[in-house]
Amino acid sequence: MDIEQIESSFRTSGSEKAAYAAKGMVASAFPGATGAGIEMLRKGGNAVDAACATAFALGVCEPQASGIGGQSMCIMHINGKSIAVDGSSRAPSLAHSSIYAESKNGRLGYKAATVPSTVAVLGTLHERYGRLEWQKILAPAIRIAKRGYRITRLQHSLQKKELDGFLGVDSGSGARYFLKDGRVPYEAGDRLVQDDLAHTLAAISENGYQSFYHGGIAKQIDADMRANGGLIREEDLAFVPEPIERVPIMRKYRGVSVVAMPPPAAGSTLLLTLMMLNHLPSKFLHGDRPSSYHFMAEAFRKAFLHRVRRPFNPHTYDQMQSRHHLQRTFARQMADSIHNAMDATLPMIDPIFGGEEDTTHLSVMDGEGNAVGITQSIELAYGSKAAAGELGFLYNNYISAFEFSTPSNPFYIRPNGIPWTSVSPALIFHDGQLWMVVGSPGSQRIFSTVTQFLTGMIDGDMPMDRSMDRPRFHCTIGGTISVEEGGFDGTVRQYLEEIGYKVTDRERFSFYHGAIHAAMRLQTRAGFQGVAEVRRDGTAGGID
Repeated sequence: MDIEQIESSFRTSGSEKAAYAAKGMVASAFPGATGAGIEMLRKGGNAVDAACATAFALGVCEPQASGIGGQSMCIMHINGKSIAVDGSSRAPSLAHSSIYAESKNGRLGYKAATVPSTVAVLGTLHERYGRLEWQKILAPAIRIAKRGYRITRLQHSLQKKELDGFLGVDSGSGARYFLKDGRVPYEAGDRLVQDDLAHTLAAISENGYQSFYHGGIAKQIDADMRANGGLIREEDLAFVPEPIERVPIMRKYRGVSVVAMPPPAAGSTLLLTLMMLNHLPSKFLHGDRPSSYHFMAEAFRKAFLHRVRRPFNPHTYDQMQSRHHLQRTFARQMADSIHNAMDATLPMIDPIFGGEEDTTHLSVMDGEGNAVGITQSIELAYGSKAAAGELGFLYNNYISAFEFSTPSNPFYIRPNGIPWTSVSPALIFHDGQLWMVVGSPGSQRIFSTVTQFLTGMIDGDMPMDRSMDRPRFHCTIGGTISVEEGGFDGTVRQYLEEIGYKVTDRERFSFYHGAIHAAMRLQTRAGFQGVAEVRRDGTAGGID
């Protein structure tokens, strides 16, 4: 890896998708949210302050992907120590498999919601590691909610896609807040003002994050749920889903240390994939040989199947073999099992499971050596399509990410259980020094998106902006490869189809293939670089 070439060939962009700054960097999926983080850095805040402000702002101006009704997971390097923060939400105490015999109950409406964790996660992060006053952290999000923001083309298209879901909720609560006149999608450029959400955020700002789970807000959520057949009760909220600090997991790829989220998050899938690819020469992996795409596709299949077949939930019980999949000998065995054709011993039909279809990720670094990566979601796009009456936020539909048929599965639906999650934000270290923080949304495609970003840089000596921009592909367990336009030439496509893959086309910069948001502290010179995904609405920026 030529780190000098990687850092020196980076180019900023007028669209702010690629940015340079001297003293800190924020990258997120919406300009207003990135601005909130930069504002905190300018006020003297650290990376935690900036990340929390960015996260709250994203919940206002990117409501299709996250919000205070969802859950957040975090990886960070703070005061010289790397920490993984498990912010899993919880199933309500009344949740039972019989309630979800009709699958729509787990995807649409009030029964689909878990007890939100995002406010608890952000509040706890700030309480333990932040520097600025809590009111300053919430101020940008409140301001955006009051003044409004412009609907983007992406949000317009998602509202069209999810229109039937919005209109399928009997109360019409989500439609009233997030559709024009409660009936049709907003047009791109329309301004969305959220007065009720501004009032809720102001109450949390004035009374602290615990006020979301106790007192007036909790009582309103309880009443709203009871009135609409939902399951969350005031007692569920009082049992605050406090985040758990866990020891991150780490493995090396080409000598670079990758620090990832442990279970119940999917950092192990990312690391196993990289460990398998580590057995190939960089020149082969980054070349245009059809066989290099085949090897990567098989690595995706095998790594993800391993996780699906061996789900691990540390909240439920401690499985003795939980670290087996990160042994180097196991990764070598997995890599050696890849031959010149698709592995026919793997399932040819994709398993059905839940997982985030729309999520968001933010990355922040400050000038003091701290970094924070937060991946947060309300699960599917616009969550349950039901909103908390008079509070202004959407309930998540994380119930859809539980297992409903196999009681032995650690993610089986049960009172206070936690849902399956595919998030895998990561910290990257070069020669023992913090180099990058990176993450992506994209459900089961998160690990393949981050893998391609990292291998483009580490194996291809690409700068961050070029590695983010290049066409992506993903291979499912069943052997379906989805590729963006320009990703495969005819020779590669023919080779892959001849050895058994089904190749499907996606438009260039497909929403399907994740969204990298990353920040880098330069090692060969002073300053920071950051990228915000060209496939989404965000920007990167910092302070000088």
